[in-house]
Amino acid sequence: MRSESPTHTQSSGSSRWWEPVVRLFQWLGQRELPVLIAMLLLFGAIFGFVELADEVLEGSTQSIDQTILLSLRSAEDPAEPIGPLWLGEVMRDLTALGGATILFLLSFSIVIYLMLQRRLGAMTFVIAAVVGGAVMSLILKELFGRPRPDLVTHLSYVTTSSFPSGHSMLAAVTYLTLGALLARIHAARRIKAFFLIVAVVLTVLVGFSRVYLGVHWPTDVLGGWTVGAAWAILCWFGARRLQERGQIENE
Repeated sequence: MRSESPTHTQSSGSSRWWEPVVRLFQWLGQRELPVLIAMLLLFGAIFGFVELADEVLEGSTQSIDQTILLSLRSAEDPAEPIGPLWLGEVMRDLTALGGATILFLLSFSIVIYLMLQRRLGAMTFVIAAVVGGAVMSLILKELFGRPRPDLVTHLSYVTTSSFPSGHSMLAAVTYLTLGALLARIHAARRIKAFFLIVAVVLTVLVGFSRVYLGVHWPTDVLGGWTVGAAWAILCWFGARRLQERGQIENE
């Protein structure tokens, strides 16, 4: 029996590194456009957070953080935010939308709604997604331990470390996850768009209010947005997969 030549064996072995690449493109070719877009956003959010966290730890963002934070305060008195008095009250109301109390009440209401609709799979998923995001927020805060801004007076009570912004992250986790899930279980496109737009707007407003109130550096908020968005996209993938398997109810 003739043995296989070394040249042929080497050629076969070296060509195998192409196989995962081929399988990847075959898998991508079978995906829908929304899935591909979500994958790009997920990778972008994760990469953005990792790069931002690295810059924050090195102190490279301190200059731009200080510039933006001081631009929102009076040049004569850093204790006074810019704008009319009512704007400060509006910002405190907006920041409450990212607080634990409001997010708990909202999530609890959605859970009850889904239970009454007998969407028990979606209900369980909401609980797991929101609780998982909250736990991740606490872990990241303890891991980085960045001090709060000390350039201006804090206009909101704070107790934890600064990076990433818990309000911004939890707003992204909760609103984007709920928005994506509610969009998944409704057939009408206008309803899907409504849920997603409201989720994004609320997330952005909460993050801006944290900087305006002087309790977070801008990069804290950006970090909260990126990691919160990444978690929400992962939850969207999870909801989609569970829906395909019949474990989360369709429209």
